[in-house]
Amino acid sequence: MSDAREGQQAVNSAEEERVRLDKWLWAARFFKTRALATKAVTGGRVHVGGQHAKPSRSIHPGETLSIQRDSNEYIVIVRALSDRRGPAKEAALLYEETAESREQREIRAGQHRLQAMIFPRSEGRPTKQDRRRIVYFTRSSK
Repeated sequence: MSDAREGQQAVNSAEEERVRLDKWLWAARFFKTRALATKAVTGGRVHVGGQHAKPSRSIHPGETLSIQRDSNEYIVIVRALSDRRGPAKEAALLYEETAESREQREIRAGQHRLQAMIFPRSEGRPTKQDRRRIVYFTRSSK
């Protein structure tokens, strides 16, 4: 009887060491809903160990994930597993972002800020007065 219990405990611990990829992404707060996590995985925005994955793929601690979200790419190492979404502080303990990934995101953010400074947003369609200035400027420059 004790052998059956030990076998059952081994099965339970093995099951605890596996979590679906879409559930883990949702629990780690990379995506707001599990449906969005599933869509990202099926859309090829999430790779496990450099390979495409399905949402139902089981992940294990120590695996490397590449996650593209918006214009950012996160390369993270899975440190713990959870299929329950908790507070952000707990979610941050589920993974560790690589230094290269963090540097690349900071560089992209800096480039984005510079681009925003160089090309400020227009205020929409030019007014009649603005159009007259544009016409005057273009004619005088020829």
